[in-house]
Amino acid sequence: MKYLLDTHVVLWVAENSPLLSDNAKAIILDKSAEKFVSIASAWEVAIKLGTKKLHLDGGLPEFFRMIDENGFVLLSVEREYLLQIAQLPDHHKDPFDRMILATGIIEGMTLVTIDENIHKYKAPILW
Repeated sequence: MKYLLDTHVVLWVAENSPLLSDNAKAIILDKSAEKFVSIASAWEVAIKLGTKKLHLDGGLPEFFRMIDENGFVLLSVEREYLLQIAQLPDHHKDPFDRMILATGIIEGMTLVTIDENIHKYKAPILW
C-alpha cells in the first residue's frame, strides 16, 4: 500500500508528537508500507520557516534529513498533478494541501492527514 504523508505528519513523526494518531504511527512503523512526501511539503516548510510561522532546528535541511532518515520517498511536482488541482472542488484553499491532495489522487495513494478540509474530498484518507 502507498501512503502520502501530509506536512504536519512528517513534522510530528520527527517530534514523536502525541498528536500523531495510532493509525498513522502504525503506517509509519510498517516496513512494507510505501511512504511518500510531496515536494509541496518542503515548499510549505520553507515558506513557513521564512515567515517565522514554523520553527525547526536545522531548518529545511533538517526537514529533508527527516524524510531521508525515515525512508520516505520525496515526490516532485508533475504536470498531471497540476491538471488535477484545476479539477478539484473548492473545499480547501491552501495551495500546498491542494497539491498534496492532487498528488495522492493521481498516484492512487492514501493520504495520511488530520486535515478536516482534505477529508471533504473523495480520496482515501487514513487518520
